[in-house]
Amino acid sequence: MTHAPASEGIDSGPDPAKGIDGNAEIEEGTVKPHNFGLIFAALMLTMLLGALDQTIVSTALPTIVGELNGIEHMAWITTAYILAATIGMPVYGKLGDLMGRKNIFLAGIALFLVGSVVCGLAPNMGTLIAGRALQGLGGGGLMITSQAIIADLVPPRERAKYMAPMGAVFGLSSVVGPLLGGWFTDEHSWRWAFWINLPLGVLAFFVAVVAIKLPRKAVKVTLDYLGTALMAAAVTCTVLFASWGGTQYEWSDPLVIGLGIGAVVAWVLFFFAEKRADEPVIPLHLFRSPIFNVATLLGMIVIGLGMFAIVGYMPTYLQMVYGKSATESGLLLIPMVVGIMGTALPSGAIMSKTGKYKVYPIAGTAIIMLTAYLMSTLDVSDPVWLVCVYVGLAGAGVGLMMQTLVLAVQNDFPASEVGTATSANNFFREIGATLGVAVVGAVFASRLTDKLAAGIPAEAAAKVGDSDSLTPALVRALPADLRDTVVNSYQEALVPIFLYLLPVFAVGLVLAFVLKEKPLADNADWHAENSENAGPAADKEPEPVG
Repeated sequence: MTHAPASEGIDSGPDPAKGIDGNAEIEEGTVKPHNFGLIFAALMLTMLLGALDQTIVSTALPTIVGELNGIEHMAWITTAYILAATIGMPVYGKLGDLMGRKNIFLAGIALFLVGSVVCGLAPNMGTLIAGRALQGLGGGGLMITSQAIIADLVPPRERAKYMAPMGAVFGLSSVVGPLLGGWFTDEHSWRWAFWINLPLGVLAFFVAVVAIKLPRKAVKVTLDYLGTALMAAAVTCTVLFASWGGTQYEWSDPLVIGLGIGAVVAWVLFFFAEKRADEPVIPLHLFRSPIFNVATLLGMIVIGLGMFAIVGYMPTYLQMVYGKSATESGLLLIPMVVGIMGTALPSGAIMSKTGKYKVYPIAGTAIIMLTAYLMSTLDVSDPVWLVCVYVGLAGAGVGLMMQTLVLAVQNDFPASEVGTATSANNFFREIGATLGVAVVGAVFASRLTDKLAAGIPAEAAAKVGDSDSLTPALVRALPADLRDTVVNSYQEALVPIFLYLLPVFAVGLVLAFVLKEKPLADNADWHAENSENAGPAADKEPEPVG
């Protein structure tokens, strides 16, 4: 028997013809709660909170690693956050589908704030990286549950115009994050990049408590502990293998080989465990959907690898090569958010009108591929405005794709599985981001070390100091000849990496063309499909709500 979930504070489930809080409000042919505007604002705020900390440290990285003496661990300040968020995403999505999303959402905010405090107080790189991981565990929940809550409230076709602004939040964070991080670093301390999360987080928590009213599913939940543990092991081994191989350890080192073998074994065991689990954290039947498979691969390749490689390392490039301050390098990323918002918002509105989405991933991938080629031609003599044009072009490509792919996946599954499908799609996209940042960071660090060693005479090495402790201020204080050597080393270490990405993006373009287009469901289709496709959570016998 199928049972309606018990609403918070109400014994019976909500009428599907009413808003989620029981108040009918019909707007443009769909049904939304009367306070939907406030709910949407709360979700946007929490999306910003979770996305902000993927980029806020980017402009502060040179100063952080200089002060804490750890350039070899620089990539991990970003990677630890993304890695933890990645591991947490499927868990949040599954628990939200089974238990209801509000309390899961609030727990994510709380965990994020605790991690921010740890980062703000960190005395060394180890503590900072641990705090970033704790932040990521919370931040992953914020991003997943925000997207799933919108899917609870709005049918796919109308959802396009709301998902587009949520995608644009990532663009906003890509500029506001580095800008805030740079301003804090220049004017106060990089630690304020983490303290700023506290007032924003408290505000987000309060708004969520007051505004969001969602059904609470009174079911007996069986958690997939084995699958979650194997997933965490697989992701960790994969990232460590990519990060340490060829940098801290030779590829032939037994530790690196062991991590590679461990990753393969853990992934195999994970998928085997998911096949046997009662409530798998990533159900294998998701992979029977061609739309899920293609959209997920596109997110991994184009967005995960492309966007985070640019956002993660372009501020450092601007500081070291062009001598910009941390604040200035943040401001110079404004074209990216202009590009993202300039394409995400109109494409979302058009998708709501037409119900079609396929053309946008094709165009977005082609633009990002072109941008990678253009960035590979950059030279130290090029004007900074040219870098800004390329960054804006990359943003335009990302804006056409980011939430379009999530929407395509959500449209292919019933509401009872939308959280699980959304989290799985984001999970694999973040795998791409994690590997992208780790691989680009590893290659960049290795190339930079080699370039500096080859370009700086032994008698001048003492003036430059340990490459682990190089900061923009130190580079600017060097004699002109040594400064030019360091600047050229940074340019020659990073720019060719964009050319290496071209074959990867070419694969993404092929995938974009084969992505199946399923018309976005309107309000009537959405309600009809959800009533016919009650998911596993709805089929369980509910327990009394206390």
